[in-house]
Parts: sequence; C-alpha cells; structure tokens
Amino acid sequence: MQHKPLDGIRILEIGGYISLPFGTSLLCALGAEVVKVEKPVTGEDFRRHQNDRSPYFRQYNTGKHSLSVDLKTPEGVALVKALVPHFDVVLENMRPGKLAALGLGPEDCRELRPDIVYGSVTGFGSSGPLANRPAYDTIGHAFGGLYSLFSDGEHPQLAGGLSADLVTGLSTATGVLAALVGRLKTGQPQRMETSIMEAVSTLTIDGITQSFELGRDPSRTSRHPQAQNFCVPTSTGEYLAIHLSSSQKFWKSLCAAMDRMDLTEDPRFAEYRPREANYFELVPIVEAEFATKSKEHWERALTEYDVPYAPVLSMTGYLDHPQVQHLHLVERADDGLALIRPPWMFDGERPDRGGRAPKVGADTRTIAREVLSEEKIAALLASGVLYADES
Repeated sequence: MQHKPLDGIRILEIGGYISLPFGTSLLCALGAEVVKVEKPVTGEDFRRHQNDRSPYFRQYNTGKHSLSVDLKTPEGVALVKALVPHFDVVLENMRPGKLAALGLGPEDCRELRPDIVYGSVTGFGSSGPLANRPAYDTIGHAFGGLYSLFSDGEHPQLAGGLSADLVTGLSTATGVLAALVGRLKTGQPQRMETSIMEAVSTLTIDGITQSFELGRDPSRTSRHPQAQNFCVPTSTGEYLAIHLSSSQKFWKSLCAAMDRMDLTEDPRFAEYRPREANYFELVPIVEAEFATKSKEHWERALTEYDVPYAPVLSMTGYLDHPQVQHLHLVERADDGLALIRPPWMFDGERPDRGGRAPKVGADTRTIAREVLSEEKIAALLASGVLYADES
C-alpha cells in the first residue's frame, strides 16, 4: 500500500486560482483530505466555466472534494463554522480580513477548534501599506524583482509561464507542514501566513546577493560569468545547457570534451577569476565549437568527460524524457492530461494524485451530512444556499 504521510489530516480550503490550490494539491497528494469550499453553480472562477473539464483546474484540484455553499448567506457561514471542528487545517487566500468579517477568521476558528492550523495566503501580506491590493502571478513577478532579473537592461518583459503563483503554492505547503509539526509538538493552535511577495523572495535570493556583490542591480546575464554557464546551439539546431560553476575540474573537462585543451593555458581562461572577468570573450569560442557537431556527439562527449549539462527541453520534451518517466513524476489522466505528482518520494515511491477533479458541489451532501440532517440539507439546497451536482 502506498505510503502517504498526511493520511488522516483534513483540510478545508477557502479560495481559488493557483497560489493556494497548488499548495493544497501537494498536501492532497501526500494523503490529506482536502475539501474545497466554492460558490454555488459555477464554483471557483478558475474553472473558467468548464466545470471539471478545465485542464488548469484539474491540474491544481485533482483528488479534492467540492462543497458548494453560498458564504454570502448566514446559513452558509453557519454550515462552514459547524464543519471547522471536523478539520485539522483551514486555509484561505481571500483579501485580508474578508473571512474574519464573516466570522471565519483565525480567532473564530480557534474558538471552534482549539488546536486548529489556520493559514492565509495573500498578495502582499496581511498588514502594511499594500495589504489590500489584489495580486496575481504577474504582480508577484514584477514586484518581487523577477522581471528585472530575467530581462536585459532597461527593457523588462513578461515571462513565459508562471512561477510566482507556483512558488507561493510550494511556500504554502511547506508552511502547513511546519505548522502541523508545531501542533504535534506543542498541542497548540498554529497560525501560518505567506504571500506571493514573500514567496518570490525564495527565487530572488541569489539576485539579492548579487546586487550586494556587484554594487548594482543584476539583470539576466549578470549571473552568467559567475556561474560559468552556457546555452549553445549544435550543428543539428538543438541546444545544450552547460553549468561549470567555480569548479576547475569541470572547466578542464569541458575543454577536453571540446578537444580544446589550449584554452586551459590561455591566461584569460586558465583560472576561475580571469575566466569570470573574460566570460563574454569565452562564450563565442564555446558556441563556435558546439556549432560544428551534432547534439548526439556532444551528449556523448560531455557524458564521457563528466561535464554538467542538459538538453534544452520543451514542455512535451520534458514529459517524454526517459528520466522523468523513470521517476514516475507524471500521471496521465484518461484524456492524456499530464498531472504532475509531488516532487518527493517516500520509501522509494512517489505518491500518486489519486481520483479526479470534482464537479462543482460533487461532495456537498456528503460533507454537509457531517453536521446537518437530511431535512436541513434538502432545505438549503432548495433555497440555493447549497448546491450539489451528483451526476
């Protein structure tokens, strides 16, 4: 039987989009039961009017349960309050103070369950001059300095994909795990907070250190001379990435792979410091060598000489790579959607995602039965406070 370390932990999720749901999807895959609270009929906005068919919603919500309840009504709030004692963790990513105004803030939930773990995910933190501003992934990239770091000079540009929301989800998951350990050790309630702004700092630590060392703000290429890295085209048009860092061994290995041992005697490149100072003279030399032979040739040579390298893969190339498949990182849904499993293994086995993304209100009756009679549930369904889709 697959080991899932959070088996038995119950999490009530009040929120949507990516930053919180990605975090809870990791916790769900680790064995926690996650109940997603969402509005009636349409559910959370990230379903994009596709219910359980949205690939984005499925990626971040597979394996969860859906409780569809109108939190704009006293009866809806009362139901969620009644459920809180049945859960270990309450997580939300609403505007600061919004749930507290409904009577579902951290202190309210602590009264309902004295050892509750309560977590909040915001854009800029729960206090301070920017606390009430809305934020999505792009805002995190911009404010956190990522666009500056990933752009050239004075021309910031949008990045492909997203990372601010995802690293916030990872920050959320790790924060919850730490809070659960804290509760286990002390028996006391735990209050966890994170934000997109704070989470992005984990991606920019190196850039912040660079700004101190360089005495100026770094840009996309500032790290390259220090990292001694290259992204080079081969004669077959495919690219390889190489990262030597400060290791003299790997520098000599690269020269041997290129059959250019003369470069190890060149005073511009022989040692790390002069190589760093003359890095932008070295780049075209390395590029010219790699342009003469195929990707397959260079993969053999770099492997033989133990040079740190990787092919520059596309998203589909990554999913199809034998190493990714060997590590069972991808779980294919019935229609082929690649559901990404957690980046951890336990006792040599990676937890699966399990189940499917729920339709809006798929579990409303089941969850509500924990605290309400069938008659009351029927009345709330009839009034629109609750919504159930059990098809």
